[in-house]
Order: sequence, then C-alpha cells, then structure tokens
Amino acid sequence: MEDNTTFSIKYWAEDDQPREKLMIKGKAALSDAELIAILIGSGSRNESAVELSKRILASVDNNLNALGKQSLQQLMSFKGIGEAKAISIAAAMELGRRRRDEEGVDLKKITSSRAVFEIMQPIIGELPHEEFWIIYLNNSNKVIYKNQLSKGGLTGTVVDVRLVFKTALEHNAVGIILVHNHPSGILQASEPDKQVTRQLKTAGHSLDIKVLDHVIVTEKGYLSFADEGMM
Repeated sequence: MEDNTTFSIKYWAEDDQPREKLMIKGKAALSDAELIAILIGSGSRNESAVELSKRILASVDNNLNALGKQSLQQLMSFKGIGEAKAISIAAAMELGRRRRDEEGVDLKKITSSRAVFEIMQPIIGELPHEEFWIIYLNNSNKVIYKNQLSKGGLTGTVVDVRLVFKTALEHNAVGIILVHNHPSGILQASEPDKQVTRQLKTAGHSLDIKVLDHVIVTEKGYLSFADEGMM
C-alpha cells in the first residue's frame, strides 16, 4: 500500500503551498520559513518543509544573518536536511549577502564613515580572519572601484603600498579609503594600523591622491580614523 504520510508540499492544501502563495500573493507575503521551505522542497516523514524550516530558524533565534553563518554540517544535523538541501540554503544565503554587497557598491557617493561600513560590513564584517581592502574614489567621492589588497590570519595582514597606488592610478582615483576588519570584534586601532595609515598618507601625498579615512569594521560596528581625529 502506498505510504502518503510524507508531508511533501504537493499534499498540502493549495492555500498552504508556499510556491502557490508566492505566485498568487507575491514573494513579500511569504514568511522566512515559507521561503526556506521552497528551497528545500519537502520535509521528512513526520514534519512538513515549513515546519522543518521553522525549526531550523528557531535554532538561530529566527535570525537570517545567523542562518547565513551556518556550515553545511550544521544544516545537515537537522533530520530531513541532506547535502543537497543544505547546499541550497547556503547558496541562497550567499546570494543574499552578495546582493547586499552590490547594493552597497551602488551608493553614488561616500558621504560618511557609516556609508563605508554599510558597503564593507557584508563583505568582511563576519570573517574569521583579517582582510585589508581599498575603496577608490573619484573627485566627487563616488566609488569607482574596490578590491581586497591582502588577506591574513587572525593576527593581521600585509599591505603593499606600491600596489595600492598602482591600482589608484589605473582607475584614475583621486582619493582612497582604507578598510580592514577585526575578527576579535574589538574596535581599537593598533599601532600597526596607525603605522600603515601614515605610510599610505605619505605615499599618496606625493601622487596627489588623498587617503580620506581608515575604517576598522567588525560584525556590529566600526571605527573611523577620520571621525576620531586620527588622520
């Protein structure tokens, strides 16, 4: 006898089907759990995809940002989530992060250190290691390019001063903003942070390229050298 106890979406009432709900009412009408249910397609023998999704979300206090940090192994620890479903969730979370990144880059003009934080936090704010990035600006303080200059361990990273300004000249930048993250979450400038800022300012002066700020980013906050009078 066929077993119909599996709570697949196709067995739900039409009003309860996330795919149908999205088509009829639009994506904004769906809860986070319903959107995740669409990603995973089906639950297990004893719970629907939505119920499974709610359980996964509850494990991270219903925080999508926290869900995006879950490893494949952590996602696969839930009954009903195999490798393929875990990969689908991880891929969706990464697309969301990249969308935030692109929205940040689309900022027409850097008008404050907060704008720098909003661009860079989704990229480096949650990393377990340090990365050093440069944001290149035109004479209207508009972002024309940004790139990772170096990547280091927990204790720091290496900055190539010559490469910074070679890239600036290639993009006709007239100003740059230095950005790096502190995985420790401590918003305090170290002596090496101050030293590299001085080095880059001196090098930029001879090329008439201004170092406008150095922003240290953590998951939840930032420190601006310019705001603190350290430039």
